[in-house]
Amino acid sequence: MQSNADETRPPEESPATALSLPSRIVVATAAGGIAVAALVHIAMMFLHVAPSNTVTKAHGAAVSDYVYPEYEQNWKLFAPNPLQQNISVQVRAEIRPGDGGSARTTGWTDLTALDGRAIHHNFFPSHTQQNELRRGWESFVGSHDAQNRPNGTRGELTERYLRRIAMGRLGAEWTAHGGTVDRMEFRSVTTPVGPPPWSSEKISDKPVYRVLPWWPVTVDDVPEGASK
Repeated sequence: MQSNADETRPPEESPATALSLPSRIVVATAAGGIAVAALVHIAMMFLHVAPSNTVTKAHGAAVSDYVYPEYEQNWKLFAPNPLQQNISVQVRAEIRPGDGGSARTTGWTDLTALDGRAIHHNFFPSHTQQNELRRGWESFVGSHDAQNRPNGTRGELTERYLRRIAMGRLGAEWTAHGGTVDRMEFRSVTTPVGPPPWSSEKISDKPVYRVLPWWPVTVDDVPEGASK
């Protein structure tokens, strides 16, 4: 038998009704905003991976601006022939001493390896560490011919982009003892990834080098705060 106290107890309120009217408005607005953002994100990703259509033809630039670089989709892992090689981008420089002596050439620095070490054991690596050098090199390869000649303005811009990457990362080290960076040279080292032990596939493990010409370094190639 219930007591009179139980009979007179007011019904329990739900969490939503327990909130004041302004609080409920804030919660409803936040929930609506999250739902709209999720729908926009899904729509953008769908348009990005979907075949060319009327919407992407009219608004393709807006879709690309939203997707890159945060949400880039790369299907190479699932392609019939996924990438089976490692590509390292290396650079060296010619330093001219401030006293007018003979120029000296530095050794090769593996920029890709530096990025790899920065990402290793890093749960939240930056997009600069992951993509800046890789995308810059891919852009260079796509905008130059087999003789490393640029195919128009885009090719010239990618050359400057690579020089700025190198100067931003190594300029202070190169000029730590005085002098200026006169010119620099890039190369890529492509090493095939060996097949698994159970595979009968035979591939060469010999690295392939792509050596670029020496590029003169100008003031425009030096990022703000870096040393030439």
